[in-house]
Amino acid sequence: MTKILYIIQTFKDPEQIYRLAKIIKTSSSASEIIISHDYTVSHLDVEPLQSLGAQVLKLEGKGGRGDFSMLQGYLDAIEWAYAHQTQFDWVINLSGQDYPTQPLSVIEKFLELTRYDGFLNYFEAFSDTKENPWGSREGRNRYLYQYWRSGLVISKQTLQGKVLGRLELAIERVQPFLRVFSIYDCLMVGANAHLPIFNEKFLCYGGSYYHALSSKCVRYLYDFFQENPKVVEYYRRTVCPNESFIQTILMNSGQFNFCNDCKRYLDFASADDSSRPRTLSAKDYPVLIQDDIHFARKFEPAQDSKILDMLDARILQSHSV
Repeated sequence: MTKILYIIQTFKDPEQIYRLAKIIKTSSSASEIIISHDYTVSHLDVEPLQSLGAQVLKLEGKGGRGDFSMLQGYLDAIEWAYAHQTQFDWVINLSGQDYPTQPLSVIEKFLELTRYDGFLNYFEAFSDTKENPWGSREGRNRYLYQYWRSGLVISKQTLQGKVLGRLELAIERVQPFLRVFSIYDCLMVGANAHLPIFNEKFLCYGGSYYHALSSKCVRYLYDFFQENPKVVEYYRRTVCPNESFIQTILMNSGQFNFCNDCKRYLDFASADDSSRPRTLSAKDYPVLIQDDIHFARKFEPAQDSKILDMLDARILQSHSV
């Protein structure tokens, strides 16, 4: 039987975190769960989670969107798994607002039979191909500059944010050396990397952070992280390293066969804020249960808990058969 290690990265809504861990362990008791939680945002009681068999790790430092902390939490979870000889065939990473849309037995069987080594979204970050939703400009600005994070939070919806957006473009047009970048409302200033790590033999890739990776991919990724500190330090000062680091390391290895599909459902197109996916509801159920979708985000029980009840019934009905 295929054994999955779920790495769940969280920062709020303890009840929702517990519900996610419970549905995983109830429907697949052999699964392993490691939760990396940012305690600077909210407290998480470990006892009910440990009673399910989940391990809770404290994210070191303060987590932040668009920086290396998310990747660090992920890699710390992998390190813990290796140190404690946790056995797994696949790693699936989730946020606390994700939820399975298929019975876990279906996902496990799918991974057991697949010819692929991983399911993740990827594209060449500096290209202008149709596969790259960012465009080369966005990719270059993210990963060819080394950034200082100001700590200032400026919403793009405010007058200040709109002025800043115009300033970013103006600075970019007149010179190639400096960039002002605002991501997830955090203001950053970057200088052109004099010695970028990328070249014809080490291309920069981008894509969604969320994935399913076989154990051999995870081993390669972790070993690379340990053995290549210059690459890691370079990525620490880029924008959204979590949307490039894993793809870049694994794709450049040339050792693996990937499916360019992370098997997730997110709706950015109809969201009020294009940087955050729309909150899903019971109305989305017919879409979510399609065979090619394994997990979805984001769910907010305070807004609509019925959709989670519907997914629970689907998952647990299959489990009881």
